[in-house]
Amino acid sequence: MWIRLYKYKIQLFFVLIISVSAFKTAAQSNEPNELVPGKSNAKKYEQFYDSLEYKAKQKKLTRIIYDFLVSPPRAFVDKEAVSLEYYSQLEGKIISEISIKPLDVFGPTFEDTTRTAKSWLERTANKVHTKSNLNTIEKMLLFKVGDFVDADLMYENERIIRSLPYIQDVKIVLEQDSVYKGLVKVSVLTKDRFSVGVSGGVDGGQSAALEVYNQNIFGIGHEISFRFVGHLNKQPYTGLETFYKIKNFKGKFVDISAGYTNTYLREGFSFNLDKPFIIPSIKWGFGGSAQRMFRTDRVLDNDPIKTQESMDLAFLSAWGGRSFQLKPGHFQNSQMVLSAGIYNRTYFHRPSPATDGLQYFSNSTFYLAGLTFSQRRYMQDQLVYSYGITEDIPEGFKNELVFGYDANEFGDRYYAHLYFSNGNLLVKRQGYLFLSGGVGGYFKDNRYEQGQVQAGLNFISRQIPAGRKRFRLFARANYMLGIRRFEIENLTLNRNDHIRGFSSREAAGKQRLSLDLEYVLFLRKQFYKFNMAAYGFADVGIIGSNKNLIFTEHYYSGLGLGIRIHNENLVFKTFHLRLGFYPFPPSDMSFVGVILEEQLKKDFYSFTPTAPQPLRFE
Repeated sequence: MWIRLYKYKIQLFFVLIISVSAFKTAAQSNEPNELVPGKSNAKKYEQFYDSLEYKAKQKKLTRIIYDFLVSPPRAFVDKEAVSLEYYSQLEGKIISEISIKPLDVFGPTFEDTTRTAKSWLERTANKVHTKSNLNTIEKMLLFKVGDFVDADLMYENERIIRSLPYIQDVKIVLEQDSVYKGLVKVSVLTKDRFSVGVSGGVDGGQSAALEVYNQNIFGIGHEISFRFVGHLNKQPYTGLETFYKIKNFKGKFVDISAGYTNTYLREGFSFNLDKPFIIPSIKWGFGGSAQRMFRTDRVLDNDPIKTQESMDLAFLSAWGGRSFQLKPGHFQNSQMVLSAGIYNRTYFHRPSPATDGLQYFSNSTFYLAGLTFSQRRYMQDQLVYSYGITEDIPEGFKNELVFGYDANEFGDRYYAHLYFSNGNLLVKRQGYLFLSGGVGGYFKDNRYEQGQVQAGLNFISRQIPAGRKRFRLFARANYMLGIRRFEIENLTLNRNDHIRGFSSREAAGKQRLSLDLEYVLFLRKQFYKFNMAAYGFADVGIIGSNKNLIFTEHYYSGLGLGIRIHNENLVFKTFHLRLGFYPFPPSDMSFVGVILEEQLKKDFYSFTPTAPQPLRFE
């Protein structure tokens, strides 16, 4: 017991140092987010940095360090207020004309559309790249000629277009007609990302993958991907995964995708259709999917459970929902959504049932109904998960009640869960706080099974000054408790949102608590046109049995630093180079780890009503 407490204290020591330091730094300044020095200190402030720059420029080494770490202060701009005020000036006037102008990937900006690419590589990329088709962008517009200008609708439309994977940014410009003052001309400026990307990696020296994809093929917004997978010892030694996706089919905001895979892990077909509640005024949302896997190690691509024995299965699903605005006429109002879905799983080959008769892989038809209350609005900021481009950060809430009936071959059962979530800016824009919690499970023969309790917290600080640089503090906490889960269902700490770089199979259980802290310093210096962010992290995870208090279970931790590299002009994933240290690691892990990997950028929880589905235990 004393040894365990000793290990616990050592692992938390570094985390406490970092967290106290972070909040001390934030507390030292009570200024607003723009952090402009007071008039009395402005002169001294400028003199100090002018002197620092002069001294740093005297030698080559110090000049490089200065250019890498120091940049002039950036005044905070409330883009949401600026945009809404801009559109409100002409609100109520009639749209007489709409023009769409896509800019080159490299060179021009919204501030200077005549700017051209400088290097031959950028000029070549502009020539090779196919700009977004004007009709493709036009189908994304929520307004048309003859409509009245609506400030909220314009602001929301920018966000929807900006969320496309091949669009870096968008700007809607209004111009009042010089003759007829009641008419307005609308210009939509878009800036694409270079849509062709390459991804790949090696896994343990036995397998490797190479992916080539295009997220805006022919400029029409369709996506296509080819992923080549190989293994030295498992057949087929070389395989292929491919999919094709159509965004906003016929301008109805319906997404359709189909795929085929044949690798050493799985073989089969898939089809998906989805019409989300993209804005609160959308009345109907629906979707469906079909999957036929002749050979697979998991039920769905995002299923947390893998099997050693290949399975043969079919999966079908369909759902639909109706939205009701609680305050009609208010654009960012609350909404209530009634939804229902059906999910069918049929196994033709699967692992043998456990001795107690419990079977995770069971033939079943699952009927679910949901009641969701939600509200969402979006504020704009920069340097959160991206690197200098506009980011749309959701505020609001989503509370849902889901009830279902599982017609299961091993015994019919009922399901129910409650889930609550809320995310908002703190007072005086001191940061962003997201909170969530849920409880749910199945009821069979007056017995509760496969239940869970979960809670989460995500805090993102405002931009904090470090000299002339700025950084953010990210803090995340997550708790998960499984109640009478099946033997095959176990939690781990392996995902990057628990302990970064942790890869142990030994550290598993039915109960988990994790705390993650991360400093991110956004660097002005670029690496061959790629933006960079340096970061340090301290993660702690506790995992073990669900029969004991979580603080009496096994402690693990990770400390380290790294750098992220990304180019917002490209659809490439973010590259991570990370050095991590893992005090008192499990027997199947080493004390130190160096990782170079690709990751998709994190997304905010959007509070958008979705299909009714059971809570995920992962």
